[in-house]
Order: sequence, then C-alpha cells, then structure tokens
Amino acid sequence: MFKTTCFSAPLLALGLAFTSPLAMSQETLESPQLGRKITPSELIELDLIASNESTLPAGSGTAFQGREIYAAQCASCHGPDGSGGPANQKLVGGNIKSTEDPVRTVGSYWPHGSTLFDYVRRAMPANAPKSLSDTEVYQVVAYVLFMNGLIDQYKIINADTLLSLKMPNAGGFIDMSASH
Repeated sequence: MFKTTCFSAPLLALGLAFTSPLAMSQETLESPQLGRKITPSELIELDLIASNESTLPAGSGTAFQGREIYAAQCASCHGPDGSGGPANQKLVGGNIKSTEDPVRTVGSYWPHGSTLFDYVRRAMPANAPKSLSDTEVYQVVAYVLFMNGLIDQYKIINADTLLSLKMPNAGGFIDMSASH
C-alpha cells in the first residue's frame, strides 16, 4: 500500500501540471462555429405551428368527433380517459404547482393550444407520426382539451378558437421568441 501511495502522488502532481495549462487555454478558444442560420425557405419546410400567430391549417373538429379517433389511435398509450397507459403517458390531471414531483399534462403544463396541435400533428400517433389529417388532428386536440375540462364536447376547435383558447399555464413560460 505504501508503494502505491508513493507512486500515485507524483503521478497525480505530474498530471495536474500538464492539464492545468490545457484547461486555461480552453477558456480563450472561440466556439467551434458549427452549423449555420436556417433560411426562411427551410423554416417553411419544417411546417411548424407558432403559438402567437395564425399558422394553423384549415380544418376544424369537436371533442365529440375526436372521441372515436382518440379511442383508435391514442388510447393504447394514453389510456381510454387520458390518465395514462402502459408507460404512463398522462394527458389529463396533474398539478404543475406541486412542489413534489409535479405532473406535466396538457391541462396543467402546456401553455398554448396551438403547441398541442403542432405536437399531435407532427409526432402522433407514436407508431405512425403525421398520419392524421389536419381535420383529425383538430378533432383529437378538441377531445384532449375536453378531457382536461377546458372545452365542452361540442365546441368547434379551429385555427381561430385554438389561438384564442386560454390554457391554464399560459403565463407559466417566458416568451423568448422575439429575442432571437
């Protein structure tokens, strides 16, 4: 043990002597300058939905219409009532203000209905993303909003009503979009 300690201390000192100048030189290096700014045409191709402007497509739907699509396309992961499926992907309930393990769901966390539309449109269902038509997305979004108690089942959800919908956590985020 004595031999190991005596041998380790000089090696440690030698290692620190060589790495300290290297660490100091890292501070003065510029960033690697990777990537480039995205062009307006590339941004359009991404087909993103903004939360503060009307970039939503034509179409509409109600929760009543969305119930059937949800049952066929969403319930296997999110549960029949949105309270979670096999991997516990909850859509309803939750309390974002809880100090212990806050549950982030559509009703408790998402700040904009348009963000929900964008996410469902691009990423759902998980086994077939982008397979729903815009009208079907409006219908499913309406059903998810209905399950969260944010709309009644016959309210028509379209670009106008979705943008005017006040989500419970709308003030829970800082809008940095204008600063970029």
